[in-house]
Amino acid sequence: MKPALSIPRRLALVAVSLAALAPAFPASAQGAWPSKPVRIVVPFAPGGTTDILARALAPELSKAFGQQFVVENRAGAGGNIGADAVAKSAPDGYTLLMGTVGTHGINKSLYSKMPFDPQRDFSPITLVAGVPNVMVMNTEKAKARGINNVQDFIRYAKANPGKVNMASSGNGTSIHLAGELFKSMAGVYMTHFPYGGSGPALLGLLGGDMDVMFDNLPSSMPHIKAGKLKALAVTSNQRSAALPDVPTVEQAAGLKGFEASSWFGLLAPAGTAPDIVNRIQQETAKALNVPSIKERLLAQGAIPSGNSPAEFAKLIDAEIRKWGQVVKTSGAKVD
Repeated sequence: MKPALSIPRRLALVAVSLAALAPAFPASAQGAWPSKPVRIVVPFAPGGTTDILARALAPELSKAFGQQFVVENRAGAGGNIGADAVAKSAPDGYTLLMGTVGTHGINKSLYSKMPFDPQRDFSPITLVAGVPNVMVMNTEKAKARGINNVQDFIRYAKANPGKVNMASSGNGTSIHLAGELFKSMAGVYMTHFPYGGSGPALLGLLGGDMDVMFDNLPSSMPHIKAGKLKALAVTSNQRSAALPDVPTVEQAAGLKGFEASSWFGLLAPAGTAPDIVNRIQQETAKALNVPSIKERLLAQGAIPSGNSPAEFAKLIDAEIRKWGQVVKTSGAKVD
């Protein structure tokens, strides 16, 4: 008859057995994540489309995961400051980025020195939405200058070189590049004033300090509807369902091939566990299909997505190639 094991000996054997099983069940698979609030870093100031989308999504993710998803604005350097902070964060699923076409499509070609690599340093989660930009003016300024359409604007700009101030949400953003592309294709000169986000730039435009902006449609839409901003054209290759009476830049001015749309998506630091990435993607896709969320975004001119991490990664690769050519053609550069 074998001697009975002592209680300490039994506990030791149980511990060894559990330890042997542990590698087969990573912490995230055991439901440990999320065990505390998750940050969504918006690399621009409040009030812009990046911020609008993050704040629309955060409450839905909070409900889905039972933990708070908190939006944190970290503006500067065309989105590079906030994006770099996320790139250098621990890949534990607790720090996410609401990236943009600027941070992950344009800046790699526009900036001579980048603090991060948009492909190597991030794990793409999902494309949240795509939006056209819209060429807008302060309504009173447009009226005073007799500008009713894009052709009127081009005539005025050519007759008044150096006197047209163009606002943007920051160097390297799609708002900036849309303006640079317009300048090169229309043959006009505008003085560029980069702000720390669409919100502050819109205040400059609404206050009369700025003359024109190629803003993301969702952040300008309320002011267009209120009559404070005049929409001259959308920068996509097709009209927006949210503004069906507003022509494209190509239609309005005959600038063939003009297209400069924006997109926004969630990313995590490289090395984040695939199961965490997939869970966030799945819940984001569900949130974007909630009728109230979907209808609100569509009404603002945003087209919800929620695609897979692999599909989002392919989009980023393609956009880096596309905008690299645009930067080269326009001659835009930020040192």
